[in-house]
Amino acid sequence: LPQRLATLAAAAWEEARESRQQLQAQRQEVTRLQEQLGRARQDGERWASALQRAQREALEREATRGAEQARQQELIRDMKGRLLELLREKDALWQKTEGIDTPMPSPPPRDAGLCARCHKDFRLLSRRYNCRLCQGKVCHACSVDTGKQGRCCLLCYQQRHPQAT
Repeated sequence: LPQRLATLAAAAWEEARESRQQLQAQRQEVTRLQEQLGRARQDGERWASALQRAQREALEREATRGAEQARQQELIRDMKGRLLELLREKDALWQKTEGIDTPMPSPPPRDAGLCARCHKDFRLLSRRYNCRLCQGKVCHACSVDTGKQGRCCLLCYQQRHPQAT
């Protein structure tokens, strides 16, 4: 019996030692888990702070964007008003100028008694010729005989026959 008691005591002692080791290992595990939990809480606080900051910045950007959009809407409204004013002014000016006729340029008066080129009087001895191209009245000296086609003034002849000059 004493040997059996010694064996049981040794086994109980060994079991107690293993239990202490397991307890020590579990305490270390609890400590490690508590450290992880502390780090996770810090990370959570940092993320929550970052989220709040991002939300605050988003709200500020949205407010700025809203103010900018309102300013642009006001600018568009002002520009449309100015456009309407200009259109009314244009219409008023158009109505004022509608009755005004633009003068047609009148051809320079041609004296039927003068040569269109040299302005010499047509008399009994200076004959008057009609240019067959421009229908102007020219004297003998200012015209060219073109044969069967009749006479034309020097200017028209030179324009038609540049090599003749």
